[in-house]
Amino acid sequence: MTDNTMAAGSAPAAAQASPTAAASANNTTFAVILSLSFCHLLNDMMQSLVPALYPILKDSYALTFGQIGFITLAFQCTASMLQPVVGMYTDKKPQPYSLMVGMGFTLVGLLLMSQASSYPVILLAAALIGMGSSVFHPEASRVARMAAGGRYGLAQSLFQVGGNMGSAAGPLLAAFIVVPQGQQSIVWFSAAALVAMIVLFQVGSWYKARRTVSKPAARKAATGPGAGVVSLSRRRVGIAVAILVALLFSKNVYSASLGSYFTFYLIQKFGMEVQTAQLYLFAFLVGIVVGTILGGLVGDKVGRIPVMWFSILGALPFALMLPYANLFWTGVLAVTVAIIMASAFSAILVYAQDLLPGRVGLVAGMFFGVSFGLGGLGAAALGEIADHAGIEAVYKVTPFLLLLGLLTAFLPRQPSLTR
Repeated sequence: MTDNTMAAGSAPAAAQASPTAAASANNTTFAVILSLSFCHLLNDMMQSLVPALYPILKDSYALTFGQIGFITLAFQCTASMLQPVVGMYTDKKPQPYSLMVGMGFTLVGLLLMSQASSYPVILLAAALIGMGSSVFHPEASRVARMAAGGRYGLAQSLFQVGGNMGSAAGPLLAAFIVVPQGQQSIVWFSAAALVAMIVLFQVGSWYKARRTVSKPAARKAATGPGAGVVSLSRRRVGIAVAILVALLFSKNVYSASLGSYFTFYLIQKFGMEVQTAQLYLFAFLVGIVVGTILGGLVGDKVGRIPVMWFSILGALPFALMLPYANLFWTGVLAVTVAIIMASAFSAILVYAQDLLPGRVGLVAGMFFGVSFGLGGLGAAALGEIADHAGIEAVYKVTPFLLLLGLLTAFLPRQPSLTR
């Protein structure tokens, strides 16, 4: 049966189209998911260049740790504020080509960052890069779910791992390209944004064609088979969402201490060169990639709530030991913490999607946005602590935030949310 026949459809044709749509829904469209994962890799690689630039910017413009923190705040808060808005809007009016437009914001931000000669321009460039992320994540999550054919955990895992790999690659590229060549070498990475825009145009065309052929099938793929099965009161749903946000807060503020200031910590405490410190940061970010994959695999077998328990509280003892360790064990502990903590995000996101069925864009926008925003606020606050009490004090205080993982005990346990 052709697409045109499906679109035209008499009653018998519609009856025949139903099994076809069902078969389509059971087939994961790996080409689309892997394309999104690849673009997520490029997107997050370009974003990770911002914190990788911090040592260069600090020396070039004589910035304080507080000012470094506000760069992170500008970068992440544009994503935090805009992602839920984008998600809500695209839940009602999906925009197939908005993915390409969002990558365009990142392109402009990179070009501006490479030529920035003052602190306000650096803040503007960082905000534009964050804005690109705010457009990319909600709609990309929707398309990945649409292409999943019911295998939503797999689709989310593949999509998320692309971003984690990009975040890990950024500091490595910075160590061998940006640090030796300087701030202006950022312009070379604009080629990655152009490649992503070309790929996302093709993804947008697939998305548009799929919606045109069968909007009901697309809606079913977006909401998933669990739509309507969650029978919790609005109050309990609100409490559960608040708990998930608290878990993200504890996870992301501690992650911000490592993502934004780990290189400074290594340089100050162990007298390490900038390039070597970037390699340690790369190892930490590789740990996040590994943790994301393991968290998805384990979560499918044992459930999401056990993964949340382990991810937040399991990292606590290692985080407490880190500020007292020598150089070798500092690296080992940082990677261990990364692996354990990274397993939480996919579990939290999929749990929230089951909690709020039919609102894929809102959930993705809200939780990706909250993740960025809390990380930005945390980085700004930790920068002030580092200026007044020293960088080592940051790593002695922040691990206690992980005790918020105890709130997992209050999450609803009904089967549709814990499978």
